[in-house]
Amino acid sequence: MRVAGIGQCSLDYLGVVGRYPEADEKAELCEWVEDGGGPAGTAVVTLARLGVPCAFFGVVGDDEAGRKVRSGFEVDGVDVRGLKIRRGETSQVAFIAIDKSSGTRTIFWRRPTGTELRPSEIPKDFPKGFDFVHLDGLMREVSIFAAKKARAAGVPVMLDAGRQRPWTLEIARHCDYVVGSEQFALDLGLRSEIAKKVLSLGVKACTITLGSRGSITFTKNDFFKTPAFKVDVVDTTGAGDVFHGAHIYGLLKKWDLRKVVRFASAVAALKCIKIGGRKGIPTLRAALRLAGWHPRMGATDNRRLFVCDGVDGVASSHEIVTGPSELC
Repeated sequence: MRVAGIGQCSLDYLGVVGRYPEADEKAELCEWVEDGGGPAGTAVVTLARLGVPCAFFGVVGDDEAGRKVRSGFEVDGVDVRGLKIRRGETSQVAFIAIDKSSGTRTIFWRRPTGTELRPSEIPKDFPKGFDFVHLDGLMREVSIFAAKKARAAGVPVMLDAGRQRPWTLEIARHCDYVVGSEQFALDLGLRSEIAKKVLSLGVKACTITLGSRGSITFTKNDFFKTPAFKVDVVDTTGAGDVFHGAHIYGLLKKWDLRKVVRFASAVAALKCIKIGGRKGIPTLRAALRLAGWHPRMGATDNRRLFVCDGVDGVASSHEIVTGPSELC
C-alpha cells in the first residue's frame, strides 16, 4: 500500500491561553508548541505513523519554515521528492491560539508566496506506484489533473472538502470519496439534500464531520451517524486532517465503511488530547483499542476494550475517557 497526498503543508506555532484576550489586552501563554500542519500534509503523516508508506506533493519556500516542514515529513518517513522549493519565497505558516478551558482554537495563517504546484511537476507516470490519492483541493489545477489521472488508472481518490470553493465540486466529480466539514455542508446550503447533491457527482460515499457531535455518512444505499468518542480535549487543531488519514487507512484495509468511520473517529479523538495537529497522532494499537477492537484481532473482532490510566478492560462503545497530562 502506498498513498500520495497533494495539497498544503504548513509550519504551525501553537500557544495555549487561559482565556482568549479581548482587544487591547495581553495574555501570557502557558504553553508553546511548534508542529507541522496543513490538511493534506497532516493526513499523510497520519498514514505514515499508522504504517502506510506515503509521498507528499506540494510547495514550500526556501526559508526556515520550509526547511522545518520538509524535515518534519522526513522524520516520519514521508517521501518528499514531490515537495517543490520555491526559491526566494516564503512558506505557509500559522499561529494558533488555543483556549485552555475548551481546547478550541483560533487560527491566524499566511499562505505561501510561491506559485502553486503545477501539473507539470507531477510525475508523468502518476499515479503509478500508488494505491490511493488524497487531495485537500486547495490548488485547483493540479488537484483536477491528479484526480483525473488517478480515476483513469483505477486508483481511488479522496477529497478533503474543508469548505465549498468555486472549484470544489469540479474536483469531487473525479473522486471516489468526499469527507467534508460542517462548513462545507453549510456552504452548499443544501441541508437534507447534501447527500443527493454530492452523490450525484459519482462519489461512492460522503462523510460530513461535525466535531464533538461526530459525523454523518451517506452512500447510495445507506446513511449512518457515528458518535464522537469522549476524551479530555486539549487542542482540536488538525483533528479533521487526522480523520482523513485514518479514514484512508481503513479503506486500504477494505474494512466495512461503518468500521472505517469509527476507526477514523477514534484516531481523531486521541489526537485531541495533545497540542498540535500531529504531536497527538496515536499509535495504531491505541486507536484500535479506543475503537473497540483488540490490536491483534483488528476490525473484525467483536470484543470492546478501553484505555484509561493505562489499564485495559472491557467496556461498551463510546465509554472511553482519556486524560491528558497537565498543561499549565
